[in-house]
Amino acid sequence: MNSKEVNSSIIKQEAKRLGFDFCGISKAEFLEEEAPRLEAWLNSNKHGKMEYMENHFDKRLNPTLLVDDAKSVVSLLYNYYPSQTQNTEAPKISKYAYGKDYHEVIKEKLNEFLHTLKEKIGDVNGRAFVDSAPILDKAWAKKSGLGWIGKNANLINKQQGSFFFIAELIIDLELAYDGPIKDYCGTCTRCIDACPTEAIVEPFVVDGSKCISYLTIELKDAIPNEFKDKMDNWAFGCDVCQDVCPWNRFSTPHNETQFINQTGLLNWNANEWHELTEETFQMIFRKSALKRTKYKGLKRNLEFIKPIR
Repeated sequence: MNSKEVNSSIIKQEAKRLGFDFCGISKAEFLEEEAPRLEAWLNSNKHGKMEYMENHFDKRLNPTLLVDDAKSVVSLLYNYYPSQTQNTEAPKISKYAYGKDYHEVIKEKLNEFLHTLKEKIGDVNGRAFVDSAPILDKAWAKKSGLGWIGKNANLINKQQGSFFFIAELIIDLELAYDGPIKDYCGTCTRCIDACPTEAIVEPFVVDGSKCISYLTIELKDAIPNEFKDKMDNWAFGCDVCQDVCPWNRFSTPHNETQFINQTGLLNWNANEWHELTEETFQMIFRKSALKRTKYKGLKRNLEFIKPIR
C-alpha cells in the first residue's frame, strides 16, 4: 500500500475505534453538482426563515474556504437509532433527542480523532464539524460512498438506513478516496406520501418552511395556522419520513450510553408534557438537544398540537 492508502486505513480504523459506524473519504473540492441545487432552493425560499442558510454560500460548497490547504473530507456516520420508545399517548420528540445533545458527544470524539491522527500520522491539520459550520454534510457523505440522498433529502445507508448523525473532518492530508454509490430508492414514494405537511414537494426536494422539524425547532415565530391539524402530535422535530422508509427496517439500536434517556421523559404522558414548568425544563433538558427550542418554544409547540376539547 502507498502512503495515501496506509493513512486512509489508519483513519478508518480510528473511526471504528471511536464508535463511528461508517467512514468514507472524498477529495476536498468545490461541489459543482450541489451549487445550482442550493441556489435554486434558496431562490425559491424553501429555507423559510432560516436566514443563516443564505450566508456563506461559497463556504458551503468549497471546503478549502473552511480549512486552509484542505485536501480531504472524512465523512462519518454515528448511529442514534434507539431501543427505547416513547409513551404512545404523549407528544412526540425526534429519536435523536432522547439522550444527551449529540453535538457534545460527537464533538468530543472528533477532537480525540484529530489528536490521534497527529500522533499516528504526523503533522495533520484540520477542523472537526458536526452541524457546526456551513457545510453540506449529506453531500459529502454521499460523495464518499456512505449512502445516497433519498427522496426525503436524507442520507440513506444501504446497510443500516438513515438514523445517523453525520460528522466531518476536513484535513490537509491527501488520502485514498472512496466514490459514490448508486441510488436505491427506485420507484418508492412512501416518504412523500406520508409527510403530514406535504413538505416533500417533489422527489429529493423538501420545502423547509413546511417541514415539521423546521416548524417546531427553527421557526421562532408563531406556527402558521395552516398547519393546525397537520402536526401529527410532534412537539420537537419529526421522524415520519424516516419511520416509513423501507431501508430503515435494517436499523439496529445504537451502542452509545450517552444517547440513552436517563430522565424518564419517554414515559411521560400527555398531561406531564403539557404541565411542564420552566424550572423542570431547565433541569431535564439542560444537556439535551431539546434546549434549542427553549422553554418558550416547546410550550408554543405543545399548545399548538394540543387537541381542542
